[in-house]
Amino acid sequence: MYSNLVNTNNLKIFIAMTKADIVNDIAKSTGVEKAQVQQIIKAFMESVKDSLVSNNNVYLRGFGSFIVKERAQKVARNISKNTTITIPAHNIPAFKPSKSFVAKVKDAK
Repeated sequence: MYSNLVNTNNLKIFIAMTKADIVNDIAKSTGVEKAQVQQIIKAFMESVKDSLVSNNNVYLRGFGSFIVKERAQKVARNISKNTTITIPAHNIPAFKPSKSFVAKVKDAK
């Protein structure tokens, strides 16, 4: 099982939840076999990716939105060669949590 926070010698170390942890949690709470839960999670992630690749946002009420953000063209510096480079405009995937999600995380201790 995963742990949100490990506190040793006054050092706080945050441990992330992996896909395997999510599969185990869902399988345990629903009684569905792990293999089937894993297939469902994989299908969900593929569906979200396909939607974003097609430039369609995914809205999950009460959870958040997977959105496509457009980054403008910009000029950057290559410090090793001391030259300027142009980074073209491009799209990136992003997640925007819902207000209730943010509030729940903010109130967690």
